[in-house]
Amino acid sequence: MKRDDSLWKGILEDLFDDFLKFYFPDYIDTFDFSKKFVFLDKELEQLFPQAQDDFSPKYVDKLVKVYTKDGKDEWILIHIEVQGSRDENFAKRMYTYHYRIFDKYDKPISALAILTDKNKKFCPDGLEYDFMGTSFQFKYSVYKVLTANLKELKASNNPFAIVVRVVQTALKKGTIPEEKLFELKIELVKELLKKNFAKEKIRNLLQFLKLYVRFENTELINKFDKEVENITNNPTTMGLEEFVLDRERRMARKEGLQEGRQVGLEQGLEQGLEQGLEQGKEITDYANKFAFTKSLLIQTDFSEEKIADLVSVDVGFVRKVKADIS
Repeated sequence: MKRDDSLWKGILEDLFDDFLKFYFPDYIDTFDFSKKFVFLDKELEQLFPQAQDDFSPKYVDKLVKVYTKDGKDEWILIHIEVQGSRDENFAKRMYTYHYRIFDKYDKPISALAILTDKNKKFCPDGLEYDFMGTSFQFKYSVYKVLTANLKELKASNNPFAIVVRVVQTALKKGTIPEEKLFELKIELVKELLKKNFAKEKIRNLLQFLKLYVRFENTELINKFDKEVENITNNPTTMGLEEFVLDRERRMARKEGLQEGRQVGLEQGLEQGLEQGLEQGKEITDYANKFAFTKSLLIQTDFSEEKIADLVSVDVGFVRKVKADIS
C-alpha cells in the first residue's frame, strides 16, 4: 500500500466549500459561497513550471480565487500546499510561492500548508531573515494531519474531516496488519454514510478513501469493493477515478511515444524511412496499451476485466502484462 497525495487535487475541488469551513472557521462570514471558486492551476504552473514527466510530485499545490462579502466584486487568494515528506526547504518554497503570487495578482493571500508525513517533528510554519539591517518574518498556517485530534474529527459534521481521517488511516501503514486497516476503512465507510452529506460528496469521499488507502493483498481489495457495494448498493468507481485514469493515460502515451519513435528511427535506417515510421507507429500503439495496462495494475484496484475494457484489449493481454511485472 502506498499513499497517493496527488488525489488531493481532485478532492480539494470536489469539496472546496467544506475545505474553507473546516480550515478557516473564523472567516466563514468573509467568503461569498454563492459565487463559484476559480481554480488557478494553469496560472500557478506558469509561475512555477514543473517537468512534464512529473506525474507523482512529492507535494501538491493549489491556488484558488475566492470571492468575499464586502459589497464589491472583490476576491482573495487561497494558496494550499499538501506536503507528504520532510523537506528542509519547505518554508523557503512557501515564501517563494507567496511573493511570486502576490507580485502577479496584488491581492490578499492566505497560505496553508497541509502536512501529510509521518514525522512528528516536521512542522515548519514560517521563514525569518535578518542580514545587515534588512529583515523580514513570513508566517503561514499549518495543519499537521498526523497530530489532528481524532475525537474532534469524529464529532465533526464537515465532510473534510473525513478526508483528514482517511489520510490518518493511510499513515498507519506498516504499524498495523492490513486486516486491521481493512476494518478501519470499512468503519470509515459506515460512519460516512451516517452523515447527512450530499450524495455527490459521499461518492467523492468513498472514491478518495478507496484510492488513497490501498492494500497489497488482492483478496482484501476485492473484499473491500464487495463490502462497500453491499453497504451502499452502488459501485464506487466514480469521482476521482477520472483523475487517475487521465493521469495514467498521459503517462502511458508518453512512454509509448518514446519507444515507438526509437524503434521507428532504428527500423527506418535499416528498411527505409516510410516503412520504419509505420512500424514505429505500431510499436507506439502497443507500448501505449502495455504502459497504460501496467499503470492501472499498479496504481488502481480495478479488476482484470475492467482494465481490459478501459484499455480496449482482451483479458489475456492484461494477464500477460501482469505476469511480466510480477
